[in-house]
Amino acid sequence: MDPVEQFRLERQENIARLGRDAGLQELGRSFIERTGEAKYSYNFTWMGRPIIQFPQDMVAMQELIWSVRPDLIIETGVAHGGSLVYYASLLELIGEGRVLGIDIDIRAHNRAAIEAHPMAHRIQLLQGSSIDQALVDQVRAIAAPARRVMVLLDSNHTDAHVAGELAAYAPLVTAGSYLVVFDTVIEQMPAGYFPDRPWGPGNNPMTAVRRFLASTDRFEIDRSVCDKLLVSVAPEGYLRCVK
Repeated sequence: MDPVEQFRLERQENIARLGRDAGLQELGRSFIERTGEAKYSYNFTWMGRPIIQFPQDMVAMQELIWSVRPDLIIETGVAHGGSLVYYASLLELIGEGRVLGIDIDIRAHNRAAIEAHPMAHRIQLLQGSSIDQALVDQVRAIAAPARRVMVLLDSNHTDAHVAGELAAYAPLVTAGSYLVVFDTVIEQMPAGYFPDRPWGPGNNPMTAVRRFLASTDRFEIDRSVCDKLLVSVAPEGYLRCVK
């Protein structure tokens, strides 16, 4: 057997084995619970901008972006702009594509830093609610010429808001690309874990994703992603567009 193919198959088998290992999966959830209390995800930057993501999920995103090579990545939720810069830098390496960042409140200091960044030429910002129809129409117009579109949802994490985003942006995702819904892990955290937030178990991105998947045959969960990561804020949230 070709050694490259042999390695691919061995890796595939190993990932499947990790997915079946309930103890390791639980260890990963425990890690997220404990480190969430310590604001672990706030510790990292990319090219100088705070990214506020788990490094494990960012490695997964690199794999997906390199594989799909989208010419448009739409991300809801901007914060400090670190993930926008990260995705833009990957597109820079590929040599094409741009990132559209949407947020209801892009703070002036964050906007200034993003627009002054070396990757700014691949980034466009839109301010407004991601589920406001006028803004959705604007995004659809921007996406219309794109050949390969990837959508990442990471703004308000309530069930209702994510459901609205799924309805608005899932149709823009092209076959073979991905719709990634972050922070589905909220469903797996203890009750009361988010005392100052409107979301929690029973009201979060995972509950919205499960209902969405029951209503469509265009998307399926790529379980291999979370199976290999073990530590991810997006269990059941890496959705492959199959048609």
